[in-house]
Amino acid sequence: MNYKEARVYLDQVSKYGSVLGLDNMRELLNRLGNPQNDLKFIHISGTNGKGSVLAYLSTILSGAGYRVGRYLSPTLFSYREKIQVDGEKINKESLAAHVTAIAEATRDMQEKNAGTPTVFEVETVLAILYFKEKHCDLVVLETGMGGLLDATNIISTTVLEVLTSISMDHMEFLGNTLAKIAEQKAGIIKPHTSVVSAKQEMEAEQVIREVCDRQECSLRSVDPEAIKDVHYGCGTQSFSYKNWTDVKISLAGSYQIWNASLALEAAWALQRMGYNLTEQQIRDGLQKTTWRGRFTIIQKEPYVIMDGAHNPAAAQTLRDSLQIYFPGRRLHYVFGMFQDKDYPAVIALTAPLAEHIITVETPDNPRALPAKELAQAVAEVNPSVEAAASIREAVHKSLQRAEKDDVVVIFGSLSYLCEAEQAVESYQEEKAARQE
Repeated sequence: MNYKEARVYLDQVSKYGSVLGLDNMRELLNRLGNPQNDLKFIHISGTNGKGSVLAYLSTILSGAGYRVGRYLSPTLFSYREKIQVDGEKINKESLAAHVTAIAEATRDMQEKNAGTPTVFEVETVLAILYFKEKHCDLVVLETGMGGLLDATNIISTTVLEVLTSISMDHMEFLGNTLAKIAEQKAGIIKPHTSVVSAKQEMEAEQVIREVCDRQECSLRSVDPEAIKDVHYGCGTQSFSYKNWTDVKISLAGSYQIWNASLALEAAWALQRMGYNLTEQQIRDGLQKTTWRGRFTIIQKEPYVIMDGAHNPAAAQTLRDSLQIYFPGRRLHYVFGMFQDKDYPAVIALTAPLAEHIITVETPDNPRALPAKELAQAVAEVNPSVEAAASIREAVHKSLQRAEKDDVVVIFGSLSYLCEAEQAVESYQEEKAARQE
């Protein structure tokens, strides 16, 4: 296959939907020589903050001279963003070659009635093959959903597990209590490894401790009381944590202080294992980290912010950030969600702050909640709402309403943020053309 044919194949595989379990991964990787066993992994699970912590750790490690693979989802701007080595996307030739090998192995599985891999399973194997090709020293791997039965949990050569904040999400798959969800998330923990965790709710913390005891693992958790001297800002933020003073980060959002503290705990654990990370390399990595779609400021006057807040915990942190950074300013929302998310809770947390809300439907996704249906739900909390026919229309209308000191917040599902940012760019281009 060439690159175009490989992308067509991946689109075709998407029709098989999502299945939890490791049987397909085992079968597929066996046919490809089990390349995962030749790599070392930092495995990240949790509900919110996985992508940010992945970005912090991979930036720190790359800056320290390690060759680092990163595997993440969803992506905003390019399919090939899913799979990167030292910040560089997988090249088209390697993608095509590895997808060809995966397709051949998949056909053999199907002929022997050994299962049919889903697209996430195929993409995970694709990432592993590429990281082996590139001789990565470490791979920072983010789970897709849950942990225990997630396709990424096929790995056994983990050096460190990282658990970000755990909250209620994907209840139809992971369970309807925090303890059940935590059990799934903590399922990535392998025997005799090191584990670092965000500060968790008591119910989740107890589960994590029990799993670590059972697996004979060391556990360190972020200590909230050790986070001091916090200075919030849209461009640069700073804080102190334990022996680390005046740590600077470039990612905005109040929650990034917590994510960076977790990254510091992870870096400390890696140092204890013998990884050569100096204090300056860790500081530089934290400050250089970028992560699009997490309280990302893409324009000023008016401010335009993108944030993938698609569950109640993320919505609460978005609300907190808006109140910290923009107190008293008029807020205009562009808002789109999946129907299988707890959108009423997200609405309850965020809608009361808004001057006006325009709802959108995420395009080309069967899980998308129709804009009109979302608007009806919003109207129960904030009557100043309308449904837009397109993302472009919603963004343009919001920017037309906003004055220089206002804030336009584009949030909800990550899957539409790329198109929303393009709509912001097109609005500015049209505005500039009118002024010429």
